[in-house]
Amino acid sequence: MRLALVIAMTTASALASADTPDYALTIYSSATPGQIDSRRLADYGEHLPGYALVRDQRGMTLTKGRAELRFTDVAARMDPTTVGFASLTDPDGTRVVEQNYQYDLVSGQKLLERFIGETISVEQTRGERLETIEGNLLSAQNGLTLQLANGQIATLTSWSGIRFPSLPGGLMTRPTLLWLLDAERGGRHEVRVSYQASGLTWWADYNATLEEKGDDCRIDLGAWVTVVNQSGGSFPDARLKLVAGEVNRAPAAPMHAPAPGVMMARMADANEGFQESGLFEYHLYTLGRRTDLPDSSTKQIELFPAAVGVKCRKDLVFTAPVRRAYHSAPFTEQGYAATVEGDVSALLAFDNDKPNGLGIALPAGRVRVNQLGADGSLEFIGEDVIGHTPRNEKISLKLGKSFDVVGERRQVSLRVDSTAKWMEETIEVEVRNRKESVARVIVRENLYRWSQWTIKDASHRHQPRDAATIDFPVDIPADGVAKVRYTARYTW
Repeated sequence: MRLALVIAMTTASALASADTPDYALTIYSSATPGQIDSRRLADYGEHLPGYALVRDQRGMTLTKGRAELRFTDVAARMDPTTVGFASLTDPDGTRVVEQNYQYDLVSGQKLLERFIGETISVEQTRGERLETIEGNLLSAQNGLTLQLANGQIATLTSWSGIRFPSLPGGLMTRPTLLWLLDAERGGRHEVRVSYQASGLTWWADYNATLEEKGDDCRIDLGAWVTVVNQSGGSFPDARLKLVAGEVNRAPAAPMHAPAPGVMMARMADANEGFQESGLFEYHLYTLGRRTDLPDSSTKQIELFPAAVGVKCRKDLVFTAPVRRAYHSAPFTEQGYAATVEGDVSALLAFDNDKPNGLGIALPAGRVRVNQLGADGSLEFIGEDVIGHTPRNEKISLKLGKSFDVVGERRQVSLRVDSTAKWMEETIEVEVRNRKESVARVIVRENLYRWSQWTIKDASHRHQPRDAATIDFPVDIPADGVAKVRYTARYTW
């Protein structure tokens, strides 16, 4: 059934004329990196994890004294409790006495509901002839029920069009703000309207290209930001800002909480790219040019030009899935984790500092890594997610698991003296390298039986990683085997 609506109506002249708006948007995001399905953005609507502060500056003609001002250029998903109105021409002499937000938008069903008991005209196509039936609308449930002029009742289950005599009061074609203003000066004013709107968000994506030549590991790192507008409003030629950081919002706020994520760093052109500045405890990035943000759109903008030749390090890390077992007392069970097969993860690490060609406040995002193959083709080798990373911090990406390096961990012995309050456990980790080249592997051990420990009789040099973890760096020859053996003494 096709429904065509024709409304015969006249509209009152606007109470104020307005110039072209000058939009500025600051977008916040609480999106978890890599968790938004870009193919289903329209399904998120107002539930997109983010929001924006919209600022609309324009010239308007105001009436002197107390008068109404109707403003229709607002996003459908605005929060009316956040609206601000200010006259920049006469800020002290212009004030808002009352504000109404009218959002009952016109639709076919709402019109039918409003015209119950009123006369409407229904068009039906019969063959090649268009027939018009006019009557008093009694019901709009399961079709239309009309009382005709002769008193007969007609029930219609299909129609090609409906004519309504007018637009009922209270129904709007667009979300509208209605202000009662008190202005000491009439005439042209430069005004600024601001509000928060849901249905806007952004996130960062990074693309890295890895090149390995022997022990030399380097990447080229570039980044893009994706901006999504599902707010129900379009913002042409807007100034755009993005906020990086965790901005707290009160639980009672109607939109999604915090706002992390953002972006960027160096600019290809300082006048065109993003420029960074401080904002409280966050990072603010301002696009150096204007951009269009139409409703129901997705836009990608370069976050920063690719950083070329960033030094990196590839680590192979052996870990056995053994969880810390103690809670309020030492864990002395003999057979716990007696033999465990381990995984060898492939990690890519680099320093985010200026000497390494970076030194950028990197917003949270997904990092995809490709590698140049022997034939010059680009192949995908893994991806990971990073959190907000300040400059001069290290970044480590887990790309996958090694195919050619395998191993397991086993308990050799466990001695417990409950009276003297100590125990000693000897562990042996065997790692096999089936590559045709030397592999450096970090054997990472979790000291899970108690919080107070020392290492004795270790076969290899070890490095403390944290209060419960130690690393043994091991070089394993091609098609070779390495065995790391150590004794951990626990006391309490």
